[in-house]
Amino acid sequence: MSSGKPLVIEAAINGSTPKDTNPNVPRTVDEIVTTALACIDAGAAIVHNHNDEPNVGEPSAHSPDPYETAWRRVWQTRPGVLMHPTTSGERTRAIADRFSHIVKLHQRGALTMATADAGCLSLAFDAPDGPTALPVFGNSAADVDHVFQWCREVDLPLHVSIFEPGFLRLTLAHHNAGRLPKRTKIQLYFGGPSALFGLPPTQASLNSYVEMISGTGLPWMVGVPRGDVLGSGLAEAALRAGGHIRVGLEDYAGPERSANEELVARAADLGARLGRPAAGVNDVIAALWG
Repeated sequence: MSSGKPLVIEAAINGSTPKDTNPNVPRTVDEIVTTALACIDAGAAIVHNHNDEPNVGEPSAHSPDPYETAWRRVWQTRPGVLMHPTTSGERTRAIADRFSHIVKLHQRGALTMATADAGCLSLAFDAPDGPTALPVFGNSAADVDHVFQWCREVDLPLHVSIFEPGFLRLTLAHHNAGRLPKRTKIQLYFGGPSALFGLPPTQASLNSYVEMISGTGLPWMVGVPRGDVLGSGLAEAALRAGGHIRVGLEDYAGPERSANEELVARAADLGARLGRPAAGVNDVIAALWG
């Protein structure tokens, strides 16, 4: 049974996806602005984007400028919409450096939502010649504590990325100790077919996470990097269990070359069919934490 509460849709519009994978992916500031607005019109209440600096490899300190330039243009017509950046996972540099662009965005009055990776991940992807490994990505427990403390102090909504069950255990330990920011959203990632990380996007995997989160009151959302959260059936299962959905071309590896706003519209249609209409940008705070 679905919960009946409004559905919050997050649009993750680009990530590191190149245009030769999908020509609809926005990479320039102009494209990001146009896509963000189209996704909001289609039913997204949160937008997440990257600039073109890598998550692994230099530079480990990202620039706040491309984010601020795009977001301020979006806010001209959609004031205050929740938008959040990525972070650098380059573990050769201190967390203060890797998180510095988020701090600068806040100092400039250009941040409506912060983000944190709640652990370390050995990233690898399936390839014809065998697994393709990347450097270890993410944050140590001390790094996570640093980010959570900063987010508590500035009192911003926070997106917490959960790639593996251990990430969630650490986050819940902070929650139990009263050390999570009061408006924290849990983002559960399930690995798609070629992603050699995370639980598979199945009902059994979802049940495991829901059992862990049960009783905490924390809102949660599902996404499937290198997969298809809608086509896999995970989105419908999550909606019926009271969760929310992340869609977009950062993650999508489905059979079609869809545009971001098309994926958002499909998610909104699913929510409507299940009695969970999409929350608008003015309703997202109440839908998640009200």
